[in-house]
Amino acid sequence: MTLRLTAEQDHALTLLASAQGTSKHEAVVRAIVAAASRTLADAHVQATARDLLPGRADLEAELSLIHI
Repeated sequence: MTLRLTAEQDHALTLLASAQGTSKHEAVVRAIVAAASRTLADAHVQATARDLLPGRADLEAELSLIHI
């Protein structure tokens, strides 16, 4: 798969990858999983997010302790 980006989008991706301390590829993968986990009610996507996104499992554990 090829991802075609404008110069501005590539610059934003470079900054994101640098901030995360990852490659551009990993930054794209994380961004896709993060967006999907926020948008979709899908158990597989949620499990992937817990495995791939730093702190996601901890955040979910903390949120489960909050009773509204």
